[in-house]
Amino acid sequence: MSHLRSRRRLALAVPVVLSLTASLGFLPAAASAAPQAERATRTADAPTLAYVVNTTVDRHTIASVKKAIGKAGGSVVAAYERIGVLVVHSSNAEFAATMRTVRGVQSAGATRTAPLTPAGTTDEGAVEYLSAAQAERTRAASTETPGSEPLEADQWDLRAIGADKAAKINPGSRKVTVAVIDTGVDDTHPDIAPNFSPGQSANCAGGKADTTEGAWRPYTPEDYHGTHVAGEIAAARNGVGVAGVAPGVKVSSINVTDRASGLFYPENVVCAFVFAADHGVEITNNSYYVDPWLYNCEGDPDQRAIVDAVNRAQLYAQKKGTLNIASAGNSNHDLDADAIVDTTSPNDTTPVERTIDPHECFDIPTQLPGVVTVSATGVDNLKSYYSTYGKGVVDVAAPGGDRRYQIPDTPSKDGRILSTLPNGAYGFLQGTSMASPHVAGVAALLKSKHPWAPPAVLQALLKAQADRTACPESYDQDGNGTQDAVCKGGPAVNGFYGHGIVNALRAVK
Repeated sequence: MSHLRSRRRLALAVPVVLSLTASLGFLPAAASAAPQAERATRTADAPTLAYVVNTTVDRHTIASVKKAIGKAGGSVVAAYERIGVLVVHSSNAEFAATMRTVRGVQSAGATRTAPLTPAGTTDEGAVEYLSAAQAERTRAASTETPGSEPLEADQWDLRAIGADKAAKINPGSRKVTVAVIDTGVDDTHPDIAPNFSPGQSANCAGGKADTTEGAWRPYTPEDYHGTHVAGEIAAARNGVGVAGVAPGVKVSSINVTDRASGLFYPENVVCAFVFAADHGVEITNNSYYVDPWLYNCEGDPDQRAIVDAVNRAQLYAQKKGTLNIASAGNSNHDLDADAIVDTTSPNDTTPVERTIDPHECFDIPTQLPGVVTVSATGVDNLKSYYSTYGKGVVDVAAPGGDRRYQIPDTPSKDGRILSTLPNGAYGFLQGTSMASPHVAGVAALLKSKHPWAPPAVLQALLKAQADRTACPESYDQDGNGTQDAVCKGGPAVNGFYGHGIVNALRAVK
């Protein structure tokens, strides 16, 4: 599907068949002028867009803002009053500009550049499924390792971080849940069903949680990304298929995919963070960036409002005890550079090339305060060729796969990550999307051992247990004489690996 272009993307569908906002320091002062009611009628035939209107957290202010929304030609579809975020639909082309003049409104903007459309279908994506021949070879090899899962011989990633050994000491507590904010999870998969938590699952498309039975599942088998991520975290050790990093913890699904476009719009993600927090989720995994902008710039009022809304939601989750973990990206961008060229935004209409400053334009949720940012490595413990990085941005690293330069000595010889797919299948993917769930799994093991630990302490523990990994002497992977990326920092903390590569075995000891 189209959403696989990017980072749910963060799983590179590589040539296979197969970040309260005040803490960011840029909130504007609330304007005092009232909206002009006549503006609402000037564009009655304009396309309907979705907006976020972010207010001070005060019931009287919110009530007043709701009235102003109606006068400006908008309708509230979801109200997150505890964080002051209102999701609105309007066909008034000047709706956002009007709302920015309303007393108590701190930011307001469109969450997309394409008009709202009815649910429909999208183009199919591609994933490489484990062939019957590969599966048979893997099963044969696994018989030499008593106690392993049938396909575990191809899971080099588990061995790389000691997760296979950690499971024998502490597979994780069923009191810990990791929510997969993604394309949905097939909870009927035999490796996921034993650990799935339906009571902590929902569909947040449109910005409002739907908890009806199965709403959290992927719309089609091509929406495989979330199921793959869930298996990496908590596939059960049950003698079937593969194993997860934390096979004893629970996993839930919060589907944030827009059914018509396959994109992850801001209001969906706001809903997901709030839902996770309100339903006792200890950890969220976020292997995506919020559409339609790869980087949201504070100088743009719409993009500033997006950052504000999503940040309020994820900070709310943190305050409720939820640790949020996110993938760094697959663009091989240096998030500590002076400038980055973005050619992909907005991805819901026609992208326009722009040069941005990553210190003022944010990849969200990965660059939001308190979020654990994860880069990807291959079997050689080297940064994967595609992985985005950045000193002061990346917190830790984990296996995400690298089929180009880091080839494992496994039955399949596939450098990517093997995990679960919808309809009981298994397959290989690579990306920082695959690295982040490894960290989520290790965080779940740490939370199982230290149930008292709040998010800030849990993040400190994650960094402390990681294997310190220094910058490579050279990063010229294709041998053309040019460095493919520049790692800044020392062995303790650097731009490629942050505080190091996570270690599940150390986490449980």
